[in-house]
Amino acid sequence: MLAIDGQAPVIGKTSDVGTNGASVSVADPLAVGQGGQLAFDLLVEGSFVTINTRVKVSYCIFSSGEFKVGLQFLGPELAAVTALARFMR
Repeated sequence: MLAIDGQAPVIGKTSDVGTNGASVSVADPLAVGQGGQLAFDLLVEGSFVTINTRVKVSYCIFSSGEFKVGLQFLGPELAAVTALARFMR
């Protein structure tokens, strides 16, 4: 779920998850620099962990009929950072 500031939340497909950000595919374009809230689930060591953090749009490209949006994590909580590090192993 991606909620860009001032807009209704949208459901997207999260991919390319890393320790500093993620890519989300959505139906409509977003402007670089926009901020918002991103929530998604990761399967970490057999359990689902919800990551919920502020993000900023770093790029938006049209690809395969949808928009691929790069999101930079902004000050994620320690639990989210730990879960992402465990996921990346």
